Amino acid sequence: MYIERIFDIIPYALERSNLDVALAGRKGGKWITWSMSQYAEMADLTSHGLLYLGVNPGDRIATISTNRPEWNFVDIGLLQVGAVHVPLYPTINDEELLWALTESETTIIFAGSKFLVQKIKALMPKLPSVRHLYSFDEFQDVKPYNDLVELGRNNSRPDLLKERKALVKPSDMASIIYTSGTTSEPKGVMLSHANHVSNFLIASFTIRLRPNEAVLSYLPLSHSYERMVNYVFQYIGLKIYYTESVNNILSNFHEVKPQILVTVPLLLERVYEGILKKGMKLSWPAKLIFNRSLVLANRYRHGEEMGWWYNFQLNIAHRLVFSKWQAVLGGRMKKIICGGAKVQPHLLRIFWAAGIPVFEGYGLTEASPLVAYNTEDDFRPGTIGKPIADLLVRISIEGELMVKGPGVMMGYYRQPELTQQAVDVNGWLHTGDKAEMDDDGFLRITGRIKEIFKVASGVYVYPETLENKLKQSFFIANCMVVGEHRNYLAAVITVNFDYLREWCAEHHIEAPPDNSVLLSLPKVKAQLDADVKRYGQSPKESENIARWLYTTDDWSVDTGELSPSLKLRRRFVHDRYRDVIPGMF
Repeated sequence: MYIERIFDIIPYALERSNLDVALAGRKGGKWITWSMSQYAEMADLTSHGLLYLGVNPGDRIATISTNRPEWNFVDIGLLQVGAVHVPLYPTINDEELLWALTESETTIIFAGSKFLVQKIKALMPKLPSVRHLYSFDEFQDVKPYNDLVELGRNNSRPDLLKERKALVKPSDMASIIYTSGTTSEPKGVMLSHANHVSNFLIASFTIRLRPNEAVLSYLPLSHSYERMVNYVFQYIGLKIYYTESVNNILSNFHEVKPQILVTVPLLLERVYEGILKKGMKLSWPAKLIFNRSLVLANRYRHGEEMGWWYNFQLNIAHRLVFSKWQAVLGGRMKKIICGGAKVQPHLLRIFWAAGIPVFEGYGLTEASPLVAYNTEDDFRPGTIGKPIADLLVRISIEGELMVKGPGVMMGYYRQPELTQQAVDVNGWLHTGDKAEMDDDGFLRITGRIKEIFKVASGVYVYPETLENKLKQSFFIANCMVVGEHRNYLAAVITVNFDYLREWCAEHHIEAPPDNSVLLSLPKVKAQLDADVKRYGQSPKESENIARWLYTTDDWSVDTGELSPSLKLRRRFVHDRYRDVIPGMF
């Protein structure tokens, strides 16, 4: 059958695979699974419940929850009756939550935890458009989602649902997705059914996955990246297991034993750091073998003939070292799909050498979101791959990446002026990213236009590129490069204290419990400074990091320095350290 609207994926999946395990989530310490037939039934019951409540085409309905099967039931259920999904991050702050719910005039909210229910209830006096609040779990003083399901079961009107589904056109709005606003206020990206469908269908043929394999999902479904691959998995027929928390992901790896993982570079960095910390504790000769394996992995070049001697040594490294890496990921990992930020080149080399291929891609919500992707046949480390099949790409005179195709958004909700700035009269979406394309058609992102700044000499600097270089040091958890209109560059650096303490133990340095005191130790400071100098140097003098400061703070989504998609929120960080940044100049 032909898929034109998002919910058409359900009858397609029933006909093609009808999996016994289509979706799974953890509850009470156990995995609860849902077959494709049960998924379809729950989506229909949700639709019937919404119809009973009087939901009209175009009504906005919000979800604010961690990943779970119920998110899908509501997603498909509301889309089938012509409503618009407003998916919100569970980590969203009160101000942005109020903004999104007010601007979108949301009528019904589905929340995923007691904390989120309480957050929303506190805002209810300021939300006159909200008529109903449901919770996926059962708590006092809030209607459980199961009540809506029972409403649908007891008031089922199949003919009306069939009629409402038939009224939904591919060009109708399906979603308002609020971007995380790393340098500006959140904007509501309007995506149609056609936007979503065109992108996940092309992605299904580009990413190349096999039916019946297991995937572990932990990135928020409220993010367009994870939502797109979530549809891809359903279209192809994969078993989707949703983690209850990223904090439990290592145990989930062992329970699910997934073949596929979709992630951001930060998790790969954390996994690798964990492996390194274990390696540091090994005794001789195991430690010698471990270190030699890392050297071999760092020399790996995808698609190049490395010679019999290299391959022989790599095979030994696989048996003695890299097989244990696979075990950390459950033992069956075949492919890691990575996006959201640039992957460190050495991580790509090392994971590929270890037999865990990482495929880097690129996208943005305004493009539904996939724009480019590295495939098995066309792979070039350090790039985001080639543009997907149905997308036109060009680079402006200023170096900005521009795209045109069926995935380009309808516009920003109630912000026509911003829409005109983003999508020109010829339909080209201005991504805001600086890019280069090589002779073979591979794209490389060089920086974010809004984040680029000039130093005093007039030279433009791409801070993200320099930050990625600094983060190659295992001692650096995160950083932000500053220096606009200054004579040199400086950096605010957060320290990876877990790794630093392992290093101290390895070098017989007694590490005090207070991190501030730890940073003041001469040997520690010397090691940190050496790494900053090593990774902060550039062939271009204007890009050298000349000054820096270490902070004991931990940057996270909860504390505000990172967006829900784990990108640096520069304006927030600038404001937080406004009293100390001038001191570096």
